Amino acid sequence: MAAIKGTLSVDSSGVVEMIDTYDRPGNAIAAGTYADAGTYADGFEDKPGKRIPKAGVYAGAGVGLARAEWSICEAQAKGPNASAGAGASAATLSAEAFAKAELASASASAGPLKAKVGLAADTGVSVGLTGVEAKVLGTGFSFGRKMGVSLFGTGFEFNLW
Repeated sequence: MAAIKGTLSVDSSGVVEMIDTYDRPGNAIAAGTYADAGTYADGFEDKPGKRIPKAGVYAGAGVGLARAEWSICEAQAKGPNASAGAGASAATLSAEAFAKAELASASASAGPLKAKVGLAADTGVSVGLTGVEAKVLGTGFSFGRKMGVSLFGTGFEFNLW
């Protein structure tokens, strides 16, 4: 079961991401249908998105995508889609694996400030030095720096620092 979910957060990991994107050039895309899959292994290059060491795999497909990004800001809207991935980041000393099916979503961020609303069923796990998060079909918990509970995709969370 999925539910409409909205979040607004200020996150210290967003500050670390700013180091990786402060000089990112502007870019915008729009697609009726899309599919993408790949791997990445980045780190220690003086280029946007490649400064912080990280590695992973991903795959996703959907109908309806609009995305714009510039410097530390980005906005995105998606129609029906599904995605899966796994990755690790040295910036947050964490690893994650996830699968997601969304009917629709819209998100925006500016550095550590993030907002998202959508109708989705998330399944996955994230483990790091600052906490653990687990969800099955939108029901789960976050414990550590980020504390939260969700039930069928609707929930609350707050960051302790």
